[in-house]
Amino acid sequence: MDTFPELGALSDPELKELIAQLTEEEQEVSYRRRILHGKIDILRAELVNRLRKKHEEGEAVISGADVQQLTDILAGKGLPGDGTL
Repeated sequence: MDTFPELGALSDPELKELIAQLTEEEQEVSYRRRILHGKIDILRAELVNRLRKKHEEGEAVISGADVQQLTDILAGKGLPGDGTL
């Protein structure tokens, strides 16, 4: 990450340019975030549809491994993604 400049040393045009640059960067990051959220929503909808189909076909939707992982999380033995499970 870049260090933040000494604001008192910047001229008005430099300050305006920095504001414009950071505003543009924030807009790019926000756009990327919205794209990622959209993809996540699509993936979750697909997962829900698959689980619903399994349930309708009489298949087990939750496995014993899922229950054990939830039990471990609730017991404080680790969180998903932290490498302890």
